[in-house]
Amino acid sequence: MLKVDSIQCHYHQTNQAQFNTGPIEADSANRAVLDELSFHVNDGEICCLLGPSGCGKTTALRAIAGFQPISRGEITLNDQMLSNSTFQLEPEHRNIGMVFQDYALFPHLTVLDNILFGIRKRPRPEQHKIAHDLLELIRLEDTKKRFPHELSGGQQQRVALARALAPNPKLLLLDEPFSNLDVDLRRHLNLEVRDILKALGTSAILVTHDQEEAFAFGDHIGLIHQGRLQQWDTPFNLFHEPANRFVANFIGQGCLVPGRAIDQDKVQTELGVIAGNRAYQWQAGTPLDVLLRPDDIVLNGGDSIGAEVVKKVFSGSTTLYTLRLPTGSLVESLFPSHHDYPLGETLMVSAAVEHLIAFTIDE
Repeated sequence: MLKVDSIQCHYHQTNQAQFNTGPIEADSANRAVLDELSFHVNDGEICCLLGPSGCGKTTALRAIAGFQPISRGEITLNDQMLSNSTFQLEPEHRNIGMVFQDYALFPHLTVLDNILFGIRKRPRPEQHKIAHDLLELIRLEDTKKRFPHELSGGQQQRVALARALAPNPKLLLLDEPFSNLDVDLRRHLNLEVRDILKALGTSAILVTHDQEEAFAFGDHIGLIHQGRLQQWDTPFNLFHEPANRFVANFIGQGCLVPGRAIDQDKVQTELGVIAGNRAYQWQAGTPLDVLLRPDDIVLNGGDSIGAEVVKKVFSGSTTLYTLRLPTGSLVESLFPSHHDYPLGETLMVSAAVEHLIAFTIDE
């Protein structure tokens, strides 16, 4: 099990050359990139670090890999100390594999030799058995004599994965490995790589800014904002039970509408009374912002009110409508695309909410 316990990382002047992080401000050496970051990854579990650019997720990955020192806290893997404020185990001794964004394959080596690179000290029969098994697993047996430039981007990505898996690491780190691929290939490889890791029982952490990618890949997801972990949870809970306003806004689609607490699990809104599945610590009458997802707004339900179509986005099987309520508040709704409602039409809608997500005005 990997355990990251209350780590803190600061910018260092050496980071600019080593990691190409861009210009460093004069006071950046005193500014924490990560602060009090804590989570754990169980054996065989696949997790994601998700967040906007510059939030610190790649720094966290580099700290786990051993490329970034930490100034506080500790990182352990199966109870072995990897890093603390006074000690940093060398990357090559951590038994951690890494797949980079640009794959970092050796251009002068064949596919087979790239995979064998990290296990060259093992007996040759063992080397070739490992390589053969991995080539079979990634379905590239016929490419073992080719060079990286002779492969497609997706094939190169799978070779990079096989090379990282060859030494049988305890943990695999993936630094936005799908970002250079087209959308369809990214989705396909995302699921394919997950299946490979699950088949091997390999623990892994993926860094990404794409929430759809994280949802499809991760058993658990950690959402990071400005160097702090906002929530570590399952994809379902991140979407339906966000811990704070940032998580609610970042994950999925939706609009905030005003409401007022009736009691600890009911809110009066323009769309009627919305009841939740958990109790909040609100006083009756507290003004709230209620998050409504597109799947919360349905046609012609009970207590329907008229809403004007002000925007529509067609996406094949569904259309996302932006609707203006009588008070001027906006909500979004996702309807099957065979219903083609024109701009300006009034639709009778209601709220069908199973998970109440609401925040006090000052949150």
